[in-house]
Parts: sequence; C-alpha cells; structure tokens
Amino acid sequence: MKVFGVAGHSGMGKTTLLERLVPELRSRGLAVSLIKHSHKDIEIDRPGKDSYRLREAGCMEVLLLGDNRWALMHELRGAPEPPLDYLLDRLQACDLVLIEGFKGGDFPKLEVWRAAVGKPLLWPAWPGIVAVASDAPLPVDGVKGLDLHDTATVASFVLANARLR
Repeated sequence: MKVFGVAGHSGMGKTTLLERLVPELRSRGLAVSLIKHSHKDIEIDRPGKDSYRLREAGCMEVLLLGDNRWALMHELRGAPEPPLDYLLDRLQACDLVLIEGFKGGDFPKLEVWRAAVGKPLLWPAWPGIVAVASDAPLPVDGVKGLDLHDTATVASFVLANARLR
C-alpha cells in the first residue's frame, strides 16, 4: 500500500478536494482508504444506542455491524494517541491510503491553501509537503504549485508522489 497526505489549515477545502480526488482515483482502478486525524473529541456513535451504552459501560472496543457497513470503535481512555503506523496496520489491503492530519508524519503531503482564508502556508514548516494546491498564485517560490480545481492533475501528482509504506 502507498500513502499520501493532504494538509492545510481548517477551512482551506481539504475535504472538498478529497471528495473529488477519491472518485478520480477510483476511476483509475485504485482501492482507496483514508485516515483522518482530528484534534476534536469525535463521536461516531449516538447516546442511547446499545453500542454507545456498552462503550460507556467500559468496553475497550465495540465493533458494530450493520447491513451495509461495520465500524470498530476503540476507546483510548487516557492512553496516548496511537502512531500512524499502528493505524495503518489496522486497514484492509488497498492501493492508496490518503492521510489527513498527522502533520509531523514522515510521508509526502499536498498542502491545500486558499489566500481568501487569510492563514499562512504550512510549507515549509511541516515536513513532507511536496506541493501546494491553491485557487490562486502562490505568494512564495520554492514549492510546486497545483491548480486546486484540476482534480485529474492533482490525482496524477498524488499517484506519482505517493510513497510505499
């Protein structure tokens, strides 16, 4: 499996790009998975449901299986966040894993940057950023720029720069 990251400040359009990028990569015959890191306290379960109640009762993991999907919820219960390699080990085999977040991770990343948001580039401070996808000319030299709206070119760049795990 290969890995490639998408980075950027909140509100830059990372998810919007990924929503276009995943179907483009799938149309090229690839099996694609995603790992997203959030600094928020995420909740994918709902209060009152059996799985929520059993997790709250103290289960370390709850695996929920339905007609169309399954989800494994693992409670950290104060333990440190697991490293990216640990999480990658838990994914099924695929061709490409897109990674959002893990800013310190040593893997190639594409920064999504829009001047209108009013935040500075993460490049060159974040390791691994090999290009910036933007809807405007970049305010700096030294990093490759891609058109944020040219999904096919972004997909080709991702495939050319993804690294074997």
